[in-house]
Amino acid sequence: MNIKAILAANGRDVRLDLFLGIANWFIFLDHIPNNVVNWITIRNYGFSGAADLFIFISGYATAIVYARMMLERGFVVAATRIFKRVWQLYAAYVVLFAIYTVTIGDVAARYAAPDIIYEFNVAGLVDHPIRTVGHGLLLQSRTLNLDALPLYIVLMAWFLPVLWMMLRKPDLTMAGSLALYLAARQFEWNLPSFPYGSWYFNPFCWQLLFVFGAWHALGGASERRSIRKSRIALCFGIAYLAFALLMTMAGRFPAFGNMFPTWLFDAFNPNDKTNLAPYRVLHFIVMAYLVTRFVPKDWRGLEWQIFKPMIICGQQSLAVFCVGVLLSFVGHLVLMTSSGSLLAQLFVSAAGIAIMTLVATYI
Repeated sequence: MNIKAILAANGRDVRLDLFLGIANWFIFLDHIPNNVVNWITIRNYGFSGAADLFIFISGYATAIVYARMMLERGFVVAATRIFKRVWQLYAAYVVLFAIYTVTIGDVAARYAAPDIIYEFNVAGLVDHPIRTVGHGLLLQSRTLNLDALPLYIVLMAWFLPVLWMMLRKPDLTMAGSLALYLAARQFEWNLPSFPYGSWYFNPFCWQLLFVFGAWHALGGASERRSIRKSRIALCFGIAYLAFALLMTMAGRFPAFGNMFPTWLFDAFNPNDKTNLAPYRVLHFIVMAYLVTRFVPKDWRGLEWQIFKPMIICGQQSLAVFCVGVLLSFVGHLVLMTSSGSLLAQLFVSAAGIAIMTLVATYI
């Protein structure tokens, strides 16, 4: 077997767990509307957000685990383990989908708040319950806040041939992923949703970040290490982050946005999250570049106790994500049925993160 890829250095990179845990916390906070605490998340200060981080790290970690398994134990063993993981993800989605939709329906009936059903896109359960459940099992549900898990399932399901190619022709595989991304954007490829529309996270586009993470994990960037120390790259990165901050703030505050030319404002607002806009990909790459430059793998700060809850949540990412989705609905409900004061927002956010950490610690 002619292997071209280079596996990342032995030993678990704690930074992956740290930032995956942070991504799960941010996703939880972002799913709670009218919550001042979600202003701390990265989506408010640039083009990319926690979902980008989640998918990239998932691709990186997946490649490390299954590439080593494929090399040491063979293709068949790696294939069975990948499909086993896909089944685990799908089972988690089915359980989460059932609990989530039933809870939303029960709350809407109990509190006489039918608007919740429409807000969370589960109105189909009332009009067409069997069809809605059936399409939900086929990953075609448009239920709010569940979008990332079906995306992850689809990316994992077709990762086996990608990994096989990545181990032999990493750069060619990455180029193929980029070509698929560009074609999907050009020809508007996406998967259908029920009862209308298409996937919120277009898998033909979002696969780019997943494959990019795998490519990076298998040594795709090893020949480009000089860029990490480049002063020009550093200056460009800082300048681009500043520009992304300006454009994001322009979209958040209309008065500020009116200060920019219409053609410039319209080019970046609204942020094209569904099809993973190129400026969003570039923003994430720049952030990843700056983090890896200033937070090396052996940074002693990774041992600080303050980071331990985030690292634990990153290690138990699937369970924490599922719990976070449910808690975000509970938090939204609490704020709707209470005063929604600043104190209530702080309490809901802190309590949710604490519960997610306790679940991860228990597991």
